[in-house]
Amino acid sequence: MVSAEQIPVFDEDAIRQQALLTPPATHLTGARRDAQIVRIKKLLQERDAVLVAHYYVDDDLQMLADETGGCVADSLEMARFGHDHPATTVVVAGVRFMGETAKILNPEKRVLMPTLKAECSLDLSCPVDAFNTFCDAHPERTVVVYANTSAAVKARADWVVTSSIATRVIQHLHERGEKILWAPDRFLGSYVQKVTGADMLLWQGSCIVHDEFKAEELKKLRAKHPQAAVLVHPESPGDVIAQADVVGSTTQIIQAATELDNPTFIVATDKGIFYKMKQAAPGKTFIEAPTGGVGASCGSCAHCPWMAMNGLENLGTTLENLDNEVHIDPDIGQQAMVSLTRMLDFAASENKSAIGEANIASPS
Repeated sequence: MVSAEQIPVFDEDAIRQQALLTPPATHLTGARRDAQIVRIKKLLQERDAVLVAHYYVDDDLQMLADETGGCVADSLEMARFGHDHPATTVVVAGVRFMGETAKILNPEKRVLMPTLKAECSLDLSCPVDAFNTFCDAHPERTVVVYANTSAAVKARADWVVTSSIATRVIQHLHERGEKILWAPDRFLGSYVQKVTGADMLLWQGSCIVHDEFKAEELKKLRAKHPQAAVLVHPESPGDVIAQADVVGSTTQIIQAATELDNPTFIVATDKGIFYKMKQAAPGKTFIEAPTGGVGASCGSCAHCPWMAMNGLENLGTTLENLDNEVHIDPDIGQQAMVSLTRMLDFAASENKSAIGEANIASPS
């Protein structure tokens, strides 16, 4: 049994304070907005660049990615799309670890970001030196890290996972009798541990957006909207997850909105996802799950302040000057590629098995 004293402690309050002091990008409207959109579309062509945007960034950036042949997706699909696309430059609208993941999987390409100052609270909560010490203290455990980590942390891991595949990977390792060292999100880790029954030692990080969702307030909101389905990202606290009709990744949450018959959805993840949810399920109503509220404990209020640093102006400047390039030490990149590739190979193997089973069930 691992004692609480063996689990590293980090300054969560300092991370929240840093988030509160993070300046958002200027939100453009009218002619100024329109001019920037025209400029960016022109620059993407001139720079042989493709824009990949996360579900949580500003609607205008998601729209631009869609309209220019890029993609809007989770962090791993963003990196995979950039790898498969013929463009020589990949522009990542998101937070820093997403740019790093894109560079790891695309070492031969130029990877740019609107800003290199966009952090992630999960990444910040897991500094590589402390993480390496923690891993060294538990050499018998298989190291599995969430994608929301630095390249250096990924390089130390045996596996990298996203929220959409975490449960299946941990179940696979559990069935092989392996004990897990998990980092950094404690809520996602606890959820996976509960589902799989695996022996997991959990790092104690959390996402400042999802950590703010409040179970008691969610109960009250559900009572006001009895026909609503509750969709929850597993980075949320356990008592919020317990009220979910669907627990899933960003992509799975969007899919649930299209598949369920409910007219209304209460959504416990970053509200940036509403842009794609409204496209996927037009005519349905989407409501933010309740947080602590402005003036209470809320440092995010259902939107990541670092995602909000991405805007039209800094995207245009990045393309104009070809600055904010993501660089990774080649040795770290090669080591991180191993843990990322392991997950990609596992996912590909699962897909092949599913296709094979479908063919057996429905012979031509």
